[in-house]
Amino acid sequence: MSLLHLRTFVEVHRCCSISEAARALSLTQPAVSQHIASLEAQLGRALFVRHARGVRPTPAADDLAMAIGDGLDRAETALATAKARSADLTGTLHLAAPAEYLAEYVAPRLAPLIEAGLDLRLHIGGRDALYGWLLSDAVHLGLTASVPADPRLDWIPLGTETLQAVAIPAIADRIHDLGLADGLRIVPHIAYDLERPLLRTWLSANDLAVDRPPVATAPDMRVLRAMLIAGIGWSVMPDYLTQEQRQAGTLREIAAPKTTPRNAFHLVWARTALRQPRVAFARDALLAALSE
Repeated sequence: MSLLHLRTFVEVHRCCSISEAARALSLTQPAVSQHIASLEAQLGRALFVRHARGVRPTPAADDLAMAIGDGLDRAETALATAKARSADLTGTLHLAAPAEYLAEYVAPRLAPLIEAGLDLRLHIGGRDALYGWLLSDAVHLGLTASVPADPRLDWIPLGTETLQAVAIPAIADRIHDLGLADGLRIVPHIAYDLERPLLRTWLSANDLAVDRPPVATAPDMRVLRAMLIAGIGWSVMPDYLTQEQRQAGTLREIAAPKTTPRNAFHLVWARTALRQPRVAFARDALLAALSE
């Protein structure tokens, strides 16, 4: 039973598509179909049911994928990592992350990749764009607060960010004087977007509610930080974005009555990407640098 056939099977199982698996493996569609047919012949049972929009795995395929999928990934990653250690690294690495996380936290920690000989291309995007880039090979590694559900993607936790409600001291005092629950409702707030993901997380963790919409939104929390410093309302921000301002007294944390929630960040990649030595090296180097 060929390892290549098994790798082809795992990719088809994850993609539920012969054509997508062929693209990921740099094979032709007939070659992928032949590998699956050969494996089915050896096992004596069908692994996939063909339909108009791809293939559907049989229970036998699900069992086989569960038994061998992760093991193949680990073996290929180990081989790529060994190659990276024994050769000079060259080539371009594409890395994507939300703008403020990339600028404030990731960018200052990228020197080991440059020193290893890699050229970097940095991309800014949220969860949906990032997953699409990873799956299309436009980006090799991504950083996001979400956990991917697509079996073609893998991830590892990097660490957490603490979510804090913040404002300039005068506004923080006003909220305190009004009483926290009323103050948060009365004093205008600003947010990343109308969904207010960080703000909702902080409010929910503290059994609070603010029904009015934000007076301003901006899809870059560095913009929100500038507005807060200018005295425009209050908001909820990751701790690393306001650490300098809180230490200087420009901004003040609005104390959480129950708990200060935390957001987990993850390093994400397409499973097929780690077959490339430079990507396997960059994943391990980023994990070491960003977990400090």
